[in-house]
Amino acid sequence: MKILFLGNNWVAWKILEYLKEQQENIVGLVTHSTEKQKFLNELISVSGLPKEKIFNGMYIRTDETINRIRELEPDIALSIFFNYILPNKFIKIFPEGVINLHPAYLPFNRGQYPNVWSIINETPSGVTLHYIDDEKIDTGDIISQKEVVIEPIDTGITLYRKLELASLDIFRDTWPAIKSGDVVRKSQNVDNGTYHRTRDVVNIDKISLDKKYTGQELINILRARTFPPYKGAYFEEDGKRVYMRLELEYGDEQGDREE
Repeated sequence: MKILFLGNNWVAWKILEYLKEQQENIVGLVTHSTEKQKFLNELISVSGLPKEKIFNGMYIRTDETINRIRELEPDIALSIFFNYILPNKFIKIFPEGVINLHPAYLPFNRGQYPNVWSIINETPSGVTLHYIDDEKIDTGDIISQKEVVIEPIDTGITLYRKLELASLDIFRDTWPAIKSGDVVRKSQNVDNGTYHRTRDVVNIDKISLDKKYTGQELINILRARTFPPYKGAYFEEDGKRVYMRLELEYGDEQGDREE
């Protein structure tokens, strides 16, 4: 089966590495544009592809790029932490479909920053492999899912790391069934789920000193937005922003008590 791989970030690198170890036929690679690239050199190195078979995701909607990809005669496309919306004319290229790995327990937290919104809204967290059938975001039929437990000490970054590892696990566990065509598609009820855009975090990052929060609400915002080196949540005083991060750990009530 000829695979077009669309990927970014550490998870994409490790999954591409896994596919190469399985001696799968990677015929093309689509990466993020310069300002969004993560682990680009690793992806290119592992792919072993020449420059003419490596594409910039910024141009995924252009006829030139789509025609060049079509010439590769790929059977399937795998989208791993890939952050561009795929056009219908691209999706139609692949007889075996386009499969996406999203670090959320769909239909909850479609779109951006699922690790953040799972904590803030106290919705289920996890990872999902699903089909992309149109230009809608994370709405396609589900292939497999794995829930990830959010612990009281989790922050945005610790939950994200858990989701990365779960992403590797679910892909490795599910790939043999995808390859053999032995998958069962399960439709989503998106009306019962949630969706967030990139800019939605702007609405929660500023902590108003005059607003009333419950302790749980405030803790959830602060820990969800704790993701070094990003600054996260803040309050303003005397015209200056003061950024906050939480450091959380379990403790024994008796052992931690001061004498």
